[in-house]
Amino acid sequence: MTHLERRYRRFLRAYPRSYRSVHGDELLDVLLEMAGPDRRVPEVREAAGLVLGGLRERLADAAQGSAWAGGLHLGVTALSVAHLAALLPYAGSIPLWTALSALALLAVLRGRMWPALPLVLLTGAKAVTIAYGGQLFEQTLLPVDPGLLTDDALFGMTGPAPVATGYALALVGLLALAVRGGPPRTRSWWWTAAILPAAWAGPAWMAPGTSYVISLSRVALELALFGLAVYAGRLTCDLRWALGAWLYLLAVSATLAQNAEGLTRQHVAYWGLLALLAVTAALVPYGFRRRALN
Repeated sequence: MTHLERRYRRFLRAYPRSYRSVHGDELLDVLLEMAGPDRRVPEVREAAGLVLGGLRERLADAAQGSAWAGGLHLGVTALSVAHLAALLPYAGSIPLWTALSALALLAVLRGRMWPALPLVLLTGAKAVTIAYGGQLFEQTLLPVDPGLLTDDALFGMTGPAPVATGYALALVGLLALAVRGGPPRTRSWWWTAAILPAAWAGPAWMAPGTSYVISLSRVALELALFGLAVYAGRLTCDLRWALGAWLYLLAVSATLAQNAEGLTRQHVAYWGLLALLAVTAALVPYGFRRRALN
């Protein structure tokens, strides 16, 4: 295998495995045939085209089956990532509950709703109890101090109500999917790449001293995912992306409502951008369906 072929194969991994198994060799042959004899790396335009084409195929592949079930699964996946990200900086103090949260995310990603339910219920009960300042299942030293990624104590900037809301939304979504039954739908492992940006309390968008601070890495991540939901809705004319975005937005809204007295213009702009993208994700499928029918 030449260096050029090896690099092309890496970019082809942007496509779903099912697509690669059918069209991968044919696409690779075309790319190698069109490449010059002395080329060792793909052109930037080719690489960008392969990544964008792979993204389109992955979104089209994900838009299969029931839209409401797919949207619930997307929303629950995003909430599970956020729950693990909230606990990850405190893994040294609460290793068991961080591990259970990671197992819950794994079960959700693999479409195992019934095993995910008790894991989310247990970690949610413990998280809400910590937010209340109480004890459950085992004695936990409060406040729970971080070991990395942040300087704030666990749930130090949020109250128990938004924590309970986030886990309740995840549990309701999981229960609905579990009762529905059917073959499990898996999610991409790329979701795990969102954990660290969501957990890191790096440079903040809000001014120092603000009662509720949101890191730039989390803001950028959420805006990117909501923007991707708009693009996916436009591409597939499917509402599942909007449903997933709205489920996550409910959890964000509960947290902001808890800190209503200390909100700044940056908080309002942050929520407004997410809401605008969520509304757009719900509207674009209808517009493109209407054009297709005309």
